[in-house]
Amino acid sequence: MEKLLFKDIDEPGLNTIDVYRRRGGYERLRKALAMPREAVLNELLASGLRGRGGAGFAMGKKVSFLPKGAMDVYLCCNADESEPGTFKDREIMQKNPHLLIEGIIIAAYAAGANKAFIYIRGEYVLQADILDAAIAEAYAAGFLGENILGSDHSLSLVVHRGAGAYICGEETALLDSLEGKRGNPRLKPPFPANQGLYQGPTLINNVETLSTVPFIIEMGGEEYAKLGVENSTGTKLVSISGHVKRPGNYEIELGMRSRDIIYGLAGGPPDGRKVKLWFPGGSSSPVLTGSDEDLDLPYDFDTMAKAGTMLGSGAIIVVDDSTSVVEVAYKTAYFYRHESCGKCTPCREGTNWTLKMLDRIRKGEATPMDLDIIASVCENIMGHCLCVLGDAMAMPVSSMVKKFRAEFEEEIERRRQEADLASAMPEPELPLIQGAVA
Repeated sequence: MEKLLFKDIDEPGLNTIDVYRRRGGYERLRKALAMPREAVLNELLASGLRGRGGAGFAMGKKVSFLPKGAMDVYLCCNADESEPGTFKDREIMQKNPHLLIEGIIIAAYAAGANKAFIYIRGEYVLQADILDAAIAEAYAAGFLGENILGSDHSLSLVVHRGAGAYICGEETALLDSLEGKRGNPRLKPPFPANQGLYQGPTLINNVETLSTVPFIIEMGGEEYAKLGVENSTGTKLVSISGHVKRPGNYEIELGMRSRDIIYGLAGGPPDGRKVKLWFPGGSSSPVLTGSDEDLDLPYDFDTMAKAGTMLGSGAIIVVDDSTSVVEVAYKTAYFYRHESCGKCTPCREGTNWTLKMLDRIRKGEATPMDLDIIASVCENIMGHCLCVLGDAMAMPVSSMVKKFRAEFEEEIERRRQEADLASAMPEPELPLIQGAVA
């Protein structure tokens, strides 16, 4: 497969505008600006490009939802890549920032947006500095600012650094943070397309999605749609981590067999180990097992959904048979309990209760009935929160309890026996200090 986003990604100096333009950079922008806005939007619709940030919503449809009028329209690039296991956007921003900038300008033109922001997570200090330098180069070259390349399209672009909150990856919490408020999710509707940043129409897409836009303009939407499979078109960046020999970022064509990604590209688990479970779309996705049936699934949006999980952000986390599933569930719940903003009760209380129940197993205090309570708590969380953070904890934990219940029950019994044995052991007698009164 010919790579798009990662083609020659390691070429020295690709982060500079001189090298980027020598490779044809910003020519797609010239082509787009010579087209009517509606024509650019039609190419996005024809491409079938689905959002690469997690939800998988069609980008072209998102743009088409924006109201028309004389008001300010905003574009927000979600670069708050905080999902555990996801690190693909970081590589684009660090090594090829002008590709993202070109994609933002084209998408803003299609949406009629005149103000754009890149909201980047606070931990990405190096990447934010590189983006700032690239944006300055783009302004100096006339690709940003007033009347870009002599057209009627004007755009300002600013990098906004977050402060390390996972919740700000949720689009409405991101908007609140951009406005200078505490990053809490908003009640929807209204949706950002109608009432987003500063109450204006707002298009929000992530780094990978926007970086794909120049290739759609270059190839044409219908040609791009020939890549991948039906309803999951194009290429996808996949971050593979965990128990594999070659962790890292890989560009694949959607529809590739999951086994070929985990064992072929990433080399599979260490010698002598087998895959116990894997997260197909980051830590918030329900887990799949190491069975042949699950490993042979095509890696695309619809197939993952039919299997009861989701492709999500494209982060595959592999866990081999050397690891306790109880520990995986506990650490997953711990992360989301810690990152919950606490605004809504199901998430605030549900994540806390789930963590406490899993901790009971680790301390040898649980019974098999606790597994039913965990499943019930997770069921009451899902679909009842202001945003999907509560679901992001409930879905993987409940899937682990369901698919590995026998292992959970064995762990409960083993930990109870260890706790009983420890409590039954007599306390060691401390020797008397010489000269002390008995």
